[in-house]
This record gives sequence, structure tokens and C-alpha cells, in this order.
Amino acid sequence: MKVYNNLLQDFQSSYMMMIPLTIIFQSCLGSIATLYILMNKGPMMLLQLGICIAVTMMYNASVLAQLNKKVVFNLLIISVLSNVLLWITA
Repeated sequence: MKVYNNLLQDFQSSYMMMIPLTIIFQSCLGSIATLYILMNKGPMMLLQLGICIAVTMMYNASVLAQLNKKVVFNLLIISVLSNVLLWITA
């Protein structure tokens, strides 16, 4: 929990700098996960693709909607973890 609090504090203190950096990072990560999902062409391809796109767009929408910084940070963590998981399983 200490790591989470430290990361959250760093994110909140340099929020304006982190926004473009994290949008670029997680959008690229979502694109890479999408690439591997489409290359795999498994039976669950459309479900995996939908999850990948939805989670990535949730973070982007939360930044554009100017939600609370903690909510934005939590959505970033969810987006990164789910895209990495989808990338590994594809």
C-alpha cells in the first residue's frame, strides 16, 4: 500500500506533466495489445478486443472529463494492468 500511496502522491503532484505522458503510454500499450489480439485470431478475439478498447478509452475519457485525480490514477492502473494481461494472453 505504501508503493501505491507514493505513486499516487507523485501523480497528483505533477498531474499536468503526467497527463500527456500517460495518455501516450497507455494508448501505445493498448495499440500493442490490440495488435497481438488481432494477430492471434482466437475464439475470444472480439471479447478481448472489446475489453482492450473499452479500458483504454475509459482512461482517456476520464482525463477529458477532468475527473478526480485519484479516480484518473486508478483508471490508469486498471488500463495498464488489463492491457498487459491481454497482451500476454494473446
